[in-house]
Amino acid sequence: MHNPMHSLGLTRSANRRDHLLQTPDTFVRAPLPGMTGGVAIVHTAPVAGAGFTQYTAELEPGGALGPTTVQRFLYVTKGEVVLSTWTEKAALKPGGYAYIPAGQAHSVIASEASSVVVIEKPYTPLAGVDAPALCVGSEAKIATTPLGGDPDLQVGTLLPATPAFDFAVNTMTYNPGAALSMVEIHVMEHGLLMLEGGGIYRLGDQWYPVTAGDFIWMAPYCPQWFGALGKTPAKYLIYKDWNRHPLS
Repeated sequence: MHNPMHSLGLTRSANRRDHLLQTPDTFVRAPLPGMTGGVAIVHTAPVAGAGFTQYTAELEPGGALGPTTVQRFLYVTKGEVVLSTWTEKAALKPGGYAYIPAGQAHSVIASEASSVVVIEKPYTPLAGVDAPALCVGSEAKIATTPLGGDPDLQVGTLLPATPAFDFAVNTMTYNPGAALSMVEIHVMEHGLLMLEGGGIYRLGDQWYPVTAGDFIWMAPYCPQWFGALGKTPAKYLIYKDWNRHPLS
């Protein structure tokens, strides 16, 4: 079916100095080195100014991620993948996640057609603190907490909140009409994937309608605010770097 939006060159996507909104109509798919039976949608990477790489891997049955020497985080949004290491084997279904430490040999193979959020980042050591170990979990088993005491805005903390980790990945769920209590401006950067619902995001001095499937990168000190719209909750998966001094 002909889509006049594409022929007119219109999109909600935007690329600014301190933020990126990438909508599904602008996704480009290509395999990454070592990946088999699948493609990657690279949402952000150091070439865009980010300190990490985030992509969505779309895997066919039997498809696999390529190897990496840096730390890796996985979050399954569709299907099932099997994570295998020398000591552990875990099947990850939607809402399942895993943290693999830098340098740990592992494989990630799809049991069926699957989509996986992948975050990769060189590890920044902290003096006197051991590097984190392999971590596997399920979002369904995580108790959420209200942000700032607001029961309509719930945070799910997927990684242990210890100094060993140099980044965090959380889910945030907003009931319709819920919003952040302030415009945040801070040293941490974010990678954000909208999972459900939608709303309005302020990034810098721009306001964007966002919906499930959209990706947002926010640079350090990018002014940011979100409010949920519609009749169903809005939910996103969000990365941030933390637990390290800005000079490290």
